[in-house]
Amino acid sequence: MSTKQSAKRSLNGKVLLVCGGAGFIGSNFIHHIFEKYPKVRIINFDKLTYSGNTDNVRDFVKDARYTFVRGDIADQKKVTAVFKKYQPDYVINFAAETHVDRSIHVGSLEFINTNIVGVFNLLEAVKVGGTVQSFVQVSTDEVYGSLALDSEDKFSEHTAFAPNVPYAATKAGGDMLCRAYHNTWGVPVVVTHCSNNYGPRQYPEKLIPFFVLRMLEGKTLPLYGDGNHVRDWVYVLDHCKALELCLLNGKPGTVYNIGADNEMNNREIADRILKYFGKGKDMIEFVAERPGHDRRYAIDASLIMKDFGWKPEYLFDQAFADTVKWYTQNRKWIERVRRKTGVFNPHIDLWEGHKNKK
Repeated sequence: MSTKQSAKRSLNGKVLLVCGGAGFIGSNFIHHIFEKYPKVRIINFDKLTYSGNTDNVRDFVKDARYTFVRGDIADQKKVTAVFKKYQPDYVINFAAETHVDRSIHVGSLEFINTNIVGVFNLLEAVKVGGTVQSFVQVSTDEVYGSLALDSEDKFSEHTAFAPNVPYAATKAGGDMLCRAYHNTWGVPVVVTHCSNNYGPRQYPEKLIPFFVLRMLEGKTLPLYGDGNHVRDWVYVLDHCKALELCLLNGKPGTVYNIGADNEMNNREIADRILKYFGKGKDMIEFVAERPGHDRRYAIDASLIMKDFGWKPEYLFDQAFADTVKWYTQNRKWIERVRRKTGVFNPHIDLWEGHKNKK
């Protein structure tokens, strides 16, 4: 992190409650924080759903600075007990149901419980406890809806919410609760909206690890619709450094958008993975469009750049190659995930089921 990016406050000597720290971004955040702050104490509060993975934080199991508490942020009694016992100075919430396909094909109730009720419980605990200096609610650019492929528009912090799928709607609900709790009771909460993350330890329902896994299994890469859906890709460690700044420097009640200005469509991502494995475009298959599939996301991250001097440090080409390499070198991690859950993508499973019947 550059001098301009340095945080005004320090986490050394503080208690940090990380909700959802066994997941993809949460575990990378814990790795980053422990590397930078040797005297921080981290409480990892995680339900260990299908995408929560203790392998992601196994490096810290015997670390005296680290405590794991299994629990659900939708369980108000458990949340209250954790706050009472550990009295955190800082709180960051990664705990969320995030897979759009699951919100469509499996059901939305779990999304409502975690992404709305869970956030409510955390806000209540912060409000009542009175010890928390800063609470960061990690959200998504999907709350803003979709942008036209042929436009130069980007999502700003003032873009109106227009969620198109149940997942995004529940995240928007949690974000609005944060706004209300700050404006009504002065709860010191900061909300962040980030674009698509990539990097190590991401559950293989997401595009890049899912495609890498398909390549390792000798399978085709399925693309929804025409494959031209555009996303703004940010490396997970760049995101974690931005979140650290929001946690320590963010003004309560503020919303920050986090993106790396790496707009790329899904066909381009597929082509890069095929090139990495030395495969041709005949390994691409187009499948039925997913319901409510947004065409384009693009983030205007100028506010966090201006306020904190943050900017992405990782070049996409190298970070992407390192990400693919991580999955190819961590087959045991993938197999343990597979044994735990089996199904990575219900939409693709349905497609392959129909395909195999023909």
